[in-house]
Amino acid sequence: MSEREPSAGSARLPRMIAVSSGKGGVGKSTVTVNLAVALARTGQRIGIVDADIYGPSVPGMLGIAADTPPAMSPDRKVIPSEAFDVKVISMAMLSDDDAPAILRGPMVTKYLQMFVRQVDWGELDLLLLDLPPGTGDIQLTLAQAFPLAGAVVVTTPQDVSLKIARRGVRMMEQVNVPILGVVENMSGFTCPSCGTVTNIFHQGGGEAAAEQLDVDFLGRVPLDPAIVDAGDDGRPLVVSQPESPAASAYRSIADALGAAPSLEGGIVTPFAWTLSDGSGKPAPATPISGGAPDRLVRLDHDQAGLILHWADGQEQRFVPRDLRIACQCAKCRDEITGNRVLAPDSVSRGIAITRIWSVGNYALGMAFSDGHDTGIYTFEQLRGLRGATLEDV
Repeated sequence: MSEREPSAGSARLPRMIAVSSGKGGVGKSTVTVNLAVALARTGQRIGIVDADIYGPSVPGMLGIAADTPPAMSPDRKVIPSEAFDVKVISMAMLSDDDAPAILRGPMVTKYLQMFVRQVDWGELDLLLLDLPPGTGDIQLTLAQAFPLAGAVVVTTPQDVSLKIARRGVRMMEQVNVPILGVVENMSGFTCPSCGTVTNIFHQGGGEAAAEQLDVDFLGRVPLDPAIVDAGDDGRPLVVSQPESPAASAYRSIADALGAAPSLEGGIVTPFAWTLSDGSGKPAPATPISGGAPDRLVRLDHDQAGLILHWADGQEQRFVPRDLRIACQCAKCRDEITGNRVLAPDSVSRGIAITRIWSVGNYALGMAFSDGHDTGIYTFEQLRGLRGATLEDV
């Protein structure tokens, strides 16, 4: 089984929203914690995955002791910690307080998979993923492994932060994760003595960036020393000072997220479909009028090959050999030049697809009867192959 492939028995996952930032130091984890508690106080069932494996901070902000390993349920799932009606899993719970997480990429991937799939979350309305800063391996792993309902980008108003935030938005767009909006954090400092507002990091940059990127502006959170004190005390600001301007801003942003629509018009993911016995085949979705062309609504397979049905009503049929030759993975294409390494003559005309699985919101993984299973076929690539003679791809 490919490392990216979900297990055939994957349980239905909760709606997941990533909270991301292009750079560190913008207060992303603080925003995540306060949004989670604000959402929980409206009656929603909320969880947080502290996906910053190397620098976990969420448990401390919620007053969760990190020196006690989590318990296991009877079915061998990790029982998450809970504070302020928010369930939490974090690397901080699995290591000593000052012990560094010295992990290579594959181990990080395994921990992230465990944090979502092997935790006894119970029934959740929303699972927030507090991502580490940047656009690296962890962000890509989550986008590939799970059907994210959207992402929130946190930034501060200064130009350098905004430029990097734009990169984060573009990264999420490339893997078909909807951008739910931009949060401008540390937006103006209010003097606790005189009430004078000083725009330390300029003003309005987050709103301007959202407008330029054509995404929603969710709101601005003022810079307030009480936010830091609340985090250090393990009592989020929306609990310790609910009437403060910053707490009001958090609640407003939380209301916007709670009302954000779920993904519609696409097949239910994650899935892992074994074609030999039909197990794991994804249930079809109801097409939406005017749906996005890169949204799959149904997959079928017959003796001739694979059939893809798209939200805009288009249908594609692919012969397995054509898809095998069109593979873009590093075994089949030179990573530098993009030239094809795989010789078409080496691919049997009788080759068959054996398994198909979802890769986030943006691609399919496929395994073939020759043992090849490392190819990722993006929806954009598949749509581009429509009507082509793939012998020449």
